[in-house]
Amino acid sequence: MAAVLQVLDKDIIKETIAKRIAKEFKNNDIVTLGIGLPTEAANYVDKDVNIIFQSENGILGMGKNQTGPVFNTKIVNAGGTYVEINKGASFYDSQMAFTIMRGGHIDATVLGALQVDEEGSIASWQIPGKFVPGIGGSMDLIVGSKRVIAAMTHTSKNEPKIVKKCTLPLTAYRQVDMIVTERCVFDVTEHGLVLKEINPLFSVQDIKNSTGANFIIDSKLKPMNI
Repeated sequence: MAAVLQVLDKDIIKETIAKRIAKEFKNNDIVTLGIGLPTEAANYVDKDVNIIFQSENGILGMGKNQTGPVFNTKIVNAGGTYVEINKGASFYDSQMAFTIMRGGHIDATVLGALQVDEEGSIASWQIPGKFVPGIGGSMDLIVGSKRVIAAMTHTSKNEPKIVKKCTLPLTAYRQVDMIVTERCVFDVTEHGLVLKEINPLFSVQDIKNSTGANFIIDSKLKPMNI
């Protein structure tokens, strides 16, 4: 497994996860992308698929990340990254943003995570020993969205991030529907985690060795769709 890990540097890991997540969006979906890695998914959506991206700081119709050399510094997403806006986009205040998020209007939310467990509970906001300003809008997004996708690296410092039971403070209890890492894709079902896709660079044994939760191997396990 060590040889494989040398192949996947940080940029490749980020790209792999973002490309796979972009495949999940359907035409005319309203999608919120969390701060950090999830926002990269906007850069890989197929041109034939119309996605309405919502940013929790008050944008509906957000586009891809802006590319230099000159940036419009007045348009940023919730993570402070300069982004484009699509034709017909609208801007609004935090009250309206949270009304949209809490009102069941979001088809899918993609969030990073520190831990996800085999029941679909997610811990995404507090790192032990480090100051954090608060939980932000994550709790509202997760509970208010029709579908929740966790986008994260498979491990952190060689420790599994997919665990039997979250040990960090929860953002939400049993709300995650899918987990996408650089190594594989899990569906969260009433029967537990189901391994649906696997990156061809890894074996099923690699996944077992780096996952701290029990999971079922789908009878139609296929290569990761990237």
